[in-house]
Parts: sequence; C-alpha cells; structure tokens
Amino acid sequence: MTFPLPLDLYIESAGASVWQVLGERVAQQPFNLVAFLIFACAICHMLLTGQLTGLAHRIEQRHIARIEKAGGTYVRAHDLSVKAEIFHFLGEVEVVFGLWAIVLVIAISSLYNWATAVDYLQTRDYTEPLFVIVIMVLSSTRPIVRLAYRIIEWIASFVGGGAAAWWLTLLTVGPLLGSFITEPGAMTLTAVLLAREFYSRAPSKKFAYATLGLLFTNISVGGVLTNFAAPPVLIVAEKWGWSISYVFLHFGWKAIFGIITANVLYFACFYKEMARLEKIPVPRGPVEAKIPAWITLTHLGLIAAVVWTAHYPVVFIGLFLLFLGFYQATIPHQASLNLRLPLLVGLFLAALLIHGGLQGWWIEPLMSGVAPTPLMLIAAALTTVNDNAAITYLSSLTPGFTEAMRHAVMAGAITGGGMTVMANAPNPAGQQILSPHFNTGISPLRLFLGSLVATIIMGSAFLLL
Repeated sequence: MTFPLPLDLYIESAGASVWQVLGERVAQQPFNLVAFLIFACAICHMLLTGQLTGLAHRIEQRHIARIEKAGGTYVRAHDLSVKAEIFHFLGEVEVVFGLWAIVLVIAISSLYNWATAVDYLQTRDYTEPLFVIVIMVLSSTRPIVRLAYRIIEWIASFVGGGAAAWWLTLLTVGPLLGSFITEPGAMTLTAVLLAREFYSRAPSKKFAYATLGLLFTNISVGGVLTNFAAPPVLIVAEKWGWSISYVFLHFGWKAIFGIITANVLYFACFYKEMARLEKIPVPRGPVEAKIPAWITLTHLGLIAAVVWTAHYPVVFIGLFLLFLGFYQATIPHQASLNLRLPLLVGLFLAALLIHGGLQGWWIEPLMSGVAPTPLMLIAAALTTVNDNAAITYLSSLTPGFTEAMRHAVMAGAITGGGMTVMANAPNPAGQQILSPHFNTGISPLRLFLGSLVATIIMGSAFLLL
C-alpha cells in the first residue's frame, strides 16, 4: 500500500459527515491514527516544556547547594548535574518534535519496514528549514545587526528616543521588514534588539508576555506585503497566481493597519509601566569600532542573493559556504557566529514537516466545504498546533477551493501565527533569543494569552476591511 496514502486516493461514502470521513480514512490506512497520537503526544510535550525547564532549574539549584554545603565551589564546566541537563534538554521547545519524529520513524519501521520510513523521509521537502538556518545566520551577523540597529535607532530617536520609542519602532518597523528580508530574518533582528532595548529593563511578567505575543503576531502578518518572504504565502503564491501587487492589495495594507492598531492598544494598556521603564538605563557596552561599508554591503548582497534563490537549496547553501569563507577573511569585523540557535530552529521545522506530512488526512476534511468566515477561524485554530505554512500548503491541495476560500485560509493562517511557538516558522527563533529573559522558560499558556488581543485585532482587520 502507498505510504502515506495521497488524499485524492481515499474512498469515501457519498454524503458522509466529517467524522465518518475521518473514520473511513483510518480504516483504509490505520497508521493515520498512530501518526495522530504521536503528534498529539508531541504537542502535549511542548505544552509541558516550561514545567520541565523549571524542574531542571530547581534540580540544578539543589545540586549547587549540595556542593557548596560540602565546602566545594561549583564550576559549571566540571560540576554539571546530568539529571538537570536531561530535563533542560527535554524542555527545549525546538527539540520536542525532533524527539517525537524519532518515535514516528520507529513506528513506521515497525508497522511497515525501514525502507518505507526512509522513503517517507526522503519525500519531505526540507528547503524551508535549510533556508531558515542560512537566513538566520546571515541576519544575526554583526554588520547586519549593527546596520539594522542604526536604522531603527534613527527612527526611535526621531520619535523621542526613550523606551517607548524603541518599543513602538521595533514592533512596527521590525515585523514589516519581514516582507523584504524574510520573516526569519526580521524575527532574529527584532528579537535581538528587543532583548537589548526592552527586556534588559526587566519589565513585569505580564508586560513581557504581552510584548512577546505582540511580536510573534506582528511578525506573522508583517511578511505579507510581498509574495516571497512569508512562508505561508511563498508556498502557494505561484500555484494560486498571487503576484506582489495582488498580495499587498488583498493582505499587505490590512496587515499594516492591524500592526499599528495592536501596537497602539498594547501601548495604551501598559502606558504606566512604560513610564517606569523609561527611567531605567539600558546597559551599554564599549563603543564598537566602525565596520567598513564594503563588508556590510557584501552581507546585504549575500542576504539578497539567498532570498532570491530561496527555492533552490543547492544555490543558497553554496552562497552560505562562500559567506563562511568571507566571514573568516573579515573576522576582525565580525562577532562569533551563533550556529546553535539556527540549527535548533531548523531541527524544529524539519521535524514539523515530518509530522505534518501525516496529518493531512484529518486537516483536509475539516477545511473542505466550509464557508469563508468559519474557514478562516478553522485555519487560525489549526495554525496553533501546526506551522501556518503547512496549513496553506494543505489547502492548496484541496480540490474546489474558491478565491474567497483561499483568502480565508491565508488570513486565518497568518492571523493565528503568533499564538504558539509552533504556529509560525520564525517563532522558535524568537523563543530561543528571548527565553533567557523568562526565568523558567516561556510558558505556552502565557504566550497564548499575550497574543490573544493582537490576534483578534489582526483577524478583524482581515475580515472587515
């Protein structure tokens, strides 16, 4: 039997309800239920990562206390608690789906055979994870971060220069950059600068989560000014015939309106605390030496080339290898490359593709034959447990989709992209960069609540405008 069974090969009874269709599909390929249960376990694991990280922290503190009580001195490089490190590992959001992908592969091998498992893995298109790794590394280099900092600093200074000016500028300009340097690039730059200019001032937990939820939501919708930067748009633009002008006229200007409206409302809600943060100075390091313009221009050219060749891994990986050589040659003007974060995010996305390829059997029936408005709500809800690019991709495979239904799916997918870490490809990058500012890791529930109002505003903008 073909594995997985293509959606158009399922035999379904005429007039069957959604639940009947799902039951018939499980009967025709029982592994559907196994794949769904493994995926559900991965989601439950992800929801518990905050508790696992907190447990690891408590274990480590007790371990340190025992060493100091015995008269020793704790040295992290030599006195790590293996138990604490294991729980830290299990609490890494980006690792979760990779671990459960191993379980999935074992299940396929056991119920089918090893060849079937390998064949399935090879049918996945890993272009997006590879692209995200490359663009994250390039976007986080010292010349690019410094350039973005100077641009945003100029805008923030123009509107006042304090904490409020930085906060508003970063959460407005940063997400909109996602339409040009891609959403992963915009997330990396904005999160790095938010960590420096906002989170370093130690905002309250409520304000910290509200800002995180607003950031994730704004990034999710900020990439739809063009048709090549946001993964949910990029993956269907060619098939649906959506040009840059078409995407901007139907989604882009609405995204700008929604971002500005949400930022103003959140700012108004936390105005008093923002006034307190204005009085807290941001720690500044020594003044950095200027970076020669030709080095910055080379970095910008490489980013442009990678974005331009985003569909061709053999090309943009080659460009990345050239970048590594250039980086080494200009090392006096560079900072250390942080490869851990991009690689973890790439693992997350690749694992999500592996799981997502076996979830279409239940997602497709839920989206077929539904009116545009309910379809938008369904797409937003499904996005919270699956990458929004996967939602739009699956909808592109659904026969009989009208233009109104396509708009509804796209609006729902990008609207719900800020509610969970897995909802949008760049979110894990933001989570990794900003999690040190949350003592026990980022709580999925608090993130959901922090993004809820912004999500409603974005959804209303796409629905009503």
